[in-house]
Amino acid sequence: MASTEELRLTDRQVQILQHLLQRAQPMRVYTVYGDQDEIARELGMTRQALAIHLKRLKELGLVRTGREFVDVTEKAVKFLKGQSNDVIVLVKVEPKYRDKVYDFSKKLPIEKALRLAGEYDLAVITQETVLDKVLDSLNNLEGVKETKTFISIGAIKE
Repeated sequence: MASTEELRLTDRQVQILQHLLQRAQPMRVYTVYGDQDEIARELGMTRQALAIHLKRLKELGLVRTGREFVDVTEKAVKFLKGQSNDVIVLVKVEPKYRDKVYDFSKKLPIEKALRLAGEYDLAVITQETVLDKVLDSLNNLEGVKETKTFISIGAIKE
């Protein structure tokens, strides 16, 4: 993936991206990297059988597929778990452990980790479906003094 400095677009390409973004429906996805042969092997099925199932899941808007990736859509998560609410976890960290906790947070099943200035040192944004795992991991981590959790009850703007 190119960094912002390496990204060179023509005016027309920027115009196309802006147009597409204005028409886009926001959708959260969870990406699984790997080719379909690998995924089929993990599931104990043939590549052909997986392709048939993925085609149907794609028609239903539950997955999107591409070269060496499968995106699981938010619609699929909601179907599997009832509903997937956003969760914000604020974390207080002892100063000498901040870098360790920041690095560890990158390995958690989260969407975003933000360094904070103020009363809390870290905010992680995740889904309610994995909240127990995230909290267990953070609360058992050396240097974490406190966590405070907020579960979204609805979006005002996405």
